[in-house]
Parts: sequence; structure tokens; C-alpha cells
Amino acid sequence: MIFGETMTVKKSRRWSLAALAVVLCAGSVALTAPAAQPAAATASVRVVDKARAAQAAPSITRAQVLERAKTWLTANNGRQVPYSQSKYWKNEYRQDCSGYASMALNLGAPGPNTVKLKNDGWTRPIAMNELAPGDLVIKANSNDPNNRHVVIFDGWADGAHTVYKSYEQAGGVGTRWKQHSYGVNGRDGYHAYRPVNIVD
Repeated sequence: MIFGETMTVKKSRRWSLAALAVVLCAGSVALTAPAAQPAAATASVRVVDKARAAQAAPSITRAQVLERAKTWLTANNGRQVPYSQSKYWKNEYRQDCSGYASMALNLGAPGPNTVKLKNDGWTRPIAMNELAPGDLVIKANSNDPNNRHVVIFDGWADGAHTVYKSYEQAGGVGTRWKQHSYGVNGRDGYHAYRPVNIVD
């Protein structure tokens, strides 16, 4: 009987030690686990991270942006790079308008899309009359990629600032230099933006 009681005591001690170890481990995990952050705080961290990533883009001059933009006019064996929303050119940038703008600005390939160029810290809004070569004119207020666009500003074509010269990657055409009036009337959804990595 004493032998049986001794075995029972030993077993209960073993179970008690095992239970204590489980409790200690759980407490340790609870102490070291990161505290949950409110959704608003997490969202603000993401915004800051995006802005930091954009500001870490290599600095580039306005002249360099335009020189890089010109390269796609003849990069396809003397012809312009064809437009595509799904294909990538030899330098791994998308062959759509935002991929082209990203290439000209030397942002990392394949480059942010039009919405991200506008919203994720790569650019900041400016007035149309502040546009300078290398700045962007963006329309990004649609969920349909066929209704979004970005062009690279090259300079005003007239003294009244009603038409400007620009580089773009256009559907059905490819890379081209063309005069536009996007954004001039303030009612077509196009607005002016300055890339944060441009140095004057």
C-alpha cells in the first residue's frame, strides 16, 4: 500500500511539473509576442514605408529623365517600343504608360503602376502652371486601367500654356512624342505631379 502511495505521489509530481512547464512556456510566449497594433496605426506605417521607398529612388535630373524617355522612341530596332499592359521590355519595365514613366525616372523595374505613381509617395501634386520638364501629368481616378494614363511633360508648346509637349507610351501606338492639353482645363481628371527623386 505504501509502495502504491509512493508511486501515486511520484506520478502526481511529474504531472505537476509538466503542467508548470506548460504554464511557464505560455507565459513566456505571451510576454514576448508583439502587441497587436490598431488598424489605423498599421495603415499609417504602410504609408510611411511607401513614402520612404519612393524617396529612396535614385536621384535624377530633368535632362536625364528626358534622355531616358527618348531611348524608347528607337529602342525596337530603330522603331518605338510597342505598347502592352502585359509585356515587359528588355530592361524589364512594363510596356504600358506607367512602366515607361518609371523607366524614364529610373525607378525600380517593372515600376509602380499609374495609381501607385500618384498615391504611394513617388510623386507630389503640383499646379499645372508649375510643370517643368520631367514632371508627370496623371489620370488615375478610375478602376479601369484603360481609363488611366500618365505622360511625361517636356515643355509648353505655347505662351498661353494651353498645349504642352510630352512623351508617352500610348495604346495601339507605342512610344511617342506628342502635344497634349490633358489637365489644362482642370475638368478631365488629369493633374500635374512632381516625381520626388527629381533634382533641379
